[in-house]
Amino acid sequence: MKQFLLLITVLWATFAIPMEACAYETDLDASWMAFTATPGREWMEPFTGMEFVWVPTGCFNMGSPESEKGRKEYEGPLRKVCVNGFWMGKYEVTQEEWMIIMDKNPSHFSNYGTEDPVEKVSWDDAKTFIRKLNARGVGTFRLPTEAEWEYACRAGTTTPYSFGNTVNTDLAAYLGLDSYDQMTSRWHGGTKPVGTFEPNKFGLYDMHGNVWEWCEDTYEWYPPGPADNPLLVKSGNNIRILRGGGWYSIPNYLRSAYRTGKEKETREYYNGFRLVRSP
Repeated sequence: MKQFLLLITVLWATFAIPMEACAYETDLDASWMAFTATPGREWMEPFTGMEFVWVPTGCFNMGSPESEKGRKEYEGPLRKVCVNGFWMGKYEVTQEEWMIIMDKNPSHFSNYGTEDPVEKVSWDDAKTFIRKLNARGVGTFRLPTEAEWEYACRAGTTTPYSFGNTVNTDLAAYLGLDSYDQMTSRWHGGTKPVGTFEPNKFGLYDMHGNVWEWCEDTYEWYPPGPADNPLLVKSGNNIRILRGGGWYSIPNYLRSAYRTGKEKETREYYNGFRLVRSP
């Protein structure tokens, strides 16, 4: 069945119609940000059933402008970054997909259902999963670079979130509060099944909220100036990038440009990941 779906995907990609997308911020010269998106171009990994969406080659302004509400200094300097096209997980890796490769489910919310994202996985755990998946011999998988992640999250937008200037609980899984101070002991939260909310313009789900997503890079200040396919990894730095916010996050942490980091051995019940497949 999965082989049949894969054939249909390939045929659909062959006849897909290109679409033009661009930045939405009117005061930004977005002519260089144009990219060509091919709707319906997807690929399924045959062992786990993980679905991947093609993210086209393009350029964007990485980081946030100083005028963006909630901006942190380490989201700059704003710079032009270009990335080559890549396949990215349509969803965060689920508990079911994790168990196919790793057997044991580490998730705090394992009783919620196996279609929820796997969590309580460290950066090292994610790399072990990738190594075992690559050993199956059906592709080369990896974590996204931080630049790839933000480019895929924005999907051509320049607003704080890929769906606009604000977020609400109809759009993403997060606290739904402006600050942790508003929480009460009666509040109960957790992850949601992947794909619960609408995808962004690249067809990617849960880029905002649900679980924080590990990236390949170490946590560094952005260097100034434009860059092509940047990857920042410094030896001796044990802190790895996390992006996107999670179910336990306030809205500011869900912004496309927001970035944080944790030691790569850290396991927390709001940290997960999604994969990139090399072309």
